[in-house]
Amino acid sequence: MADIFERLIKHYGPIGQHRERAHGYFAFPKLEGEIGNKMKFRGKEMIVWSLNNYLGLANHPEARKADAEGAKQFGLAAPMGARMMSGNSNLHEQLEAELAAFEMKEDAALLNYGYQGMVSLIDALCSRHDVIVYDAESHACIIDGLRLHPGHRYVYKHNDMGDFEKQLQRATALIEKQIAGGILVITEGVFGMAGDQGKIKEIAALKDKYEFRLLVDDAHGFGTMGKTGAGAGEQQGVQDKIDLYFSTFAKSMASIGAFIAGDKDIIDYIRYNIRSQIFAKSLPMPLVIGNLKRLELLRTQPQLKDKLWENALKLQKGLKERGFDIGKTDSVVTPLYMKGGLEEATAMVMDIRENYHIFCSIIVYMKS
Repeated sequence: MADIFERLIKHYGPIGQHRERAHGYFAFPKLEGEIGNKMKFRGKEMIVWSLNNYLGLANHPEARKADAEGAKQFGLAAPMGARMMSGNSNLHEQLEAELAAFEMKEDAALLNYGYQGMVSLIDALCSRHDVIVYDAESHACIIDGLRLHPGHRYVYKHNDMGDFEKQLQRATALIEKQIAGGILVITEGVFGMAGDQGKIKEIAALKDKYEFRLLVDDAHGFGTMGKTGAGAGEQQGVQDKIDLYFSTFAKSMASIGAFIAGDKDIIDYIRYNIRSQIFAKSLPMPLVIGNLKRLELLRTQPQLKDKLWENALKLQKGLKERGFDIGKTDSVVTPLYMKGGLEEATAMVMDIRENYHIFCSIIVYMKS
């Protein structure tokens, strides 16, 4: 019999195989100092391009004050226990109500983490008879949730509406054949790698022709897209067509946690059936209080979003004018595609960090 650990440490995986060279520099680097556009890396001051701090709320004085006051009043333990058992509070429910109103939905449920929440959400929603149709460039949390799905799943080419309808037809035919189950469509509001928005409007239009429910992961659109910051659905004028709106607090709110919003009856079902929340400790009170303040800032300080867009558009314009390939982004996410493999990528990042004092990270990414 083979030793399972022996097999694992023999190969270490696609990233782990480079750990000896990468650790502490390309992987698991340590940025020091106050979170901001300039921090220290290995003792040198760097301009930082690798933070999920879209609106600058990580060090906003009002957000920091709310965080500190929440920690002083409650510590990190409260509320103690899972929400269903002993970990609920008026402030948790207030945050859910405010998130639902912000997203123009009837109700919302808090999740401890975005990644964990999406994996568990797919599990809660879909039985073995249900079919999932999803975009090929969906985030890892969606892919891992799909791996746990016992039923069929069909992938469509990224943002390709012709292929999407083809997969929808396959799913519909299967459901009709087995005389059981339904269809869940999953896409993203803004794709984090390429920066292009998901085709939510075009997908929603097909609801008149096919029967399905639509789940949108809008981690990069929440707080950055739409007139009020409600996300890509608002930006495209179809927020009401999204059945379940999901986002994390990790990007625009620079915090921890996530939420799912939709009609009250389905949110109630999720609240009582999502295992990642039923069997996990409640979101700590300082995070809830801090997230309430951050949501207030999203609502009341539109200049934060305006400044983000001003900076992003200026950057994108400058890059394009200088001949760089930034793909088809129509969001603040700004990819910069370069030809080459891992060796070229690591050499380039080292050059940028050491000679230009800009801290950026690499993703080896196969562009379709």
